[in-house]
Amino acid sequence: MRSFSYIVVIMLLLTMFSNTLSQPSLIQQGDNIHYVVDTTWPKKPDRFNWAQMAGIAVDKQDQIYIFTRSQPTVQVYKTDGALLHAWYMEDSSGSHFIRIGPDGNIWTANISEHVVRKYSPKGKLLLTLGEPGIAGTDKGHFDKPTDMAILPSGDIFVSDGYGNRRVVHFDANGKYVNQWGQEGDGPGQFALPHSIIADSHDRLYVADRENARVQVFDTKGKLLYVWADVVTPWGLCMMKNDEIWACGSSVKKDDNGKCIVLPPPDEVLVKLDIEGKVLSRITLEKTTTPPGKSGELDWVHAIAFDSKGNLYLGDIQGKRAQKFSPKK
Repeated sequence: MRSFSYIVVIMLLLTMFSNTLSQPSLIQQGDNIHYVVDTTWPKKPDRFNWAQMAGIAVDKQDQIYIFTRSQPTVQVYKTDGALLHAWYMEDSSGSHFIRIGPDGNIWTANISEHVVRKYSPKGKLLLTLGEPGIAGTDKGHFDKPTDMAILPSGDIFVSDGYGNRRVVHFDANGKYVNQWGQEGDGPGQFALPHSIIADSHDRLYVADRENARVQVFDTKGKLLYVWADVVTPWGLCMMKNDEIWACGSSVKKDDNGKCIVLPPPDEVLVKLDIEGKVLSRITLEKTTTPPGKSGELDWVHAIAFDSKGNLYLGDIQGKRAQKFSPKK
């Protein structure tokens, strides 16, 4: 009987060891930090659906907002995976990025509806920029806007986007102020302004994805820096210490020097300082057979961190939001 108990214990230990080994571990070069996937996060209700996971944001209370191209479109979870609340949108097919404003309100960009919206944390609609369903190039319309950066002043900067190639500035009340940018690969031009964030000095960082670069501007649209060929940036995240995280892929170009974006050659995260110096680089486990195992990603699109250093990623082809916890 005692021998049988020993065998059971050994089998349990082997199972635990095997499960630990099977969890992909991301190595953050430069900081010697391992991120291990949390397979228990989130505790999504079975009745909820996920589709392409375009946006993730974390508020000051460490509540994680995920923005999916399904219903309910916005789902809010705690760091332990518990669902807090969710809300539905009439058209979720164009869900892109989601951001938390300095005042705690929620901002979303919808590329199919051509609008940017502001919500209360519980999902009450407060403001709409653009005209739903109508694309345009004037002061009151967007053409597939991708993202928005909200300053402490309340000023709004929208990366616009798949149809247009510009950044549009609005004041805190949604009144048009200014715009800059046009299609191209020259300084200050865009092939696709795919994501936008701001630092504590109100400098704006734009992920010019198809040009495989990040461009930095002041609030008037003056070009400050161009960080080329560091990463093909899909999504950007600003940390409190003004370090910048970009998710996307390594830079790969064809024989004509054009950046190869789709399909991405790999899945990477890059941490940069405000001068564009690479501080860390992570190579992610890439999905080989969709939807992939826990910890694998495919077309990583969204990145966010909570106050404990937990990393949250969303991908397009994998159609998941995942949490990775740091292990030194």
